[in-house]
Amino acid sequence: MGQHVGRAVASERKIAGLSQHQLATRAQYSLSLVKAVEQGREVASPGFIAAVSKALGVEPDRLRGTPYVGTLEEDGPLEGLAELRAVLAEGAYVQALEPPGQSQLVTQLAEVEKALHNDKTRRALAMLPTLIRQLHGAVQEGNSGAEQVRAYEMLCAAYIAAEGACCRLGYSSLTALVLDRLDWAASHTDDPGYAVRSLMKRSRLLMSHGSTEVAMSLVDRGLTLLPGRNEGERALRGYGHLRGAIVAARGRRLDIAQEHIEHARRIAKPMTHESDLYTTDFGPGNVEIHACAVELEAGDPGKAATYGATLRLPADMAAPRAGHHWQDNARAWLMAGKPDKALAALNKARVVAPQQTRLHPSVRETLHGIAAAQRRQTDSLIGFASWLGSSL
Repeated sequence: MGQHVGRAVASERKIAGLSQHQLATRAQYSLSLVKAVEQGREVASPGFIAAVSKALGVEPDRLRGTPYVGTLEEDGPLEGLAELRAVLAEGAYVQALEPPGQSQLVTQLAEVEKALHNDKTRRALAMLPTLIRQLHGAVQEGNSGAEQVRAYEMLCAAYIAAEGACCRLGYSSLTALVLDRLDWAASHTDDPGYAVRSLMKRSRLLMSHGSTEVAMSLVDRGLTLLPGRNEGERALRGYGHLRGAIVAARGRRLDIAQEHIEHARRIAKPMTHESDLYTTDFGPGNVEIHACAVELEAGDPGKAATYGATLRLPADMAAPRAGHHWQDNARAWLMAGKPDKALAALNKARVVAPQQTRLHPSVRETLHGIAAAQRRQTDSLIGFASWLGSSL
């Protein structure tokens, strides 16, 4: 199979002039794990990648090899990417377009959010640049304070969607620019929810760079902005606790991570659905998915695998969220020494969210691990690798 993260780690380590022992010390991981990842005997977890990239002074995407340009090109040109780059480069001087009526803007935004919910990220990306320019036009043409504030709120939602699209397609280097624009737009609304969404999304970005302490401070800051007086604020508080759980787990603080999960469970308990408010996808199902993720990152991978396999995901759960769960479940099964069950979980991810599964770095890492663990290459493994665009 093509290069896995371990080979990239070994290459970058040698360029930096570090021994395996020196890298392990800097990244605060064991020497045995560094050796195992470099040799392809262990899967590089997101936490490991973040710590090692920080220790080596390289972008995490450099180690992961993202974006997977070859895979993206198989489905044709990635419409909207060049134009979104231009919008972000223009920054505060973005060239606005004359907007259609507000009802049409609302419809277009809903189409973008629906596409992301249904794992149609390429479609969302194609629509976003024009929509963002039109929303800037709506901000400039707002005839009243209320109209302008509403335009800013929709602009916030469009930037939130853009951040999600960039992450899923592997262009995470663009997310800092998106979040800067989101911060600016959120400062012009009367709704603290958009500022909170920005804080939580930035905490995810910081987490990928190994800055878990700063990431947790942003989570704490966001939670203080939300007293939880209405359904939207409660969904955001729950979402914030789930982000806090993952940040704490990534920092290997299982106790704090589990406290956040319990807070989220209490908020989700009376809910009968997964909320689409602020596109948080917060609800009882998402809480249990995160409980499994916490165990995988900082607790017991065997427990994460077993419990995760029994979850019945709600029908209204966003497809990429469900797909991400089965990707994590596959990694948990692999860490528990069950490569066959890991491959079965990857196939579940493929069914529920094919676009995301083909492009998520953890899928390729897990597939490398399965190939290394299995004594022979099964037809199902070869078939999945072929679909993914990798060779065994």
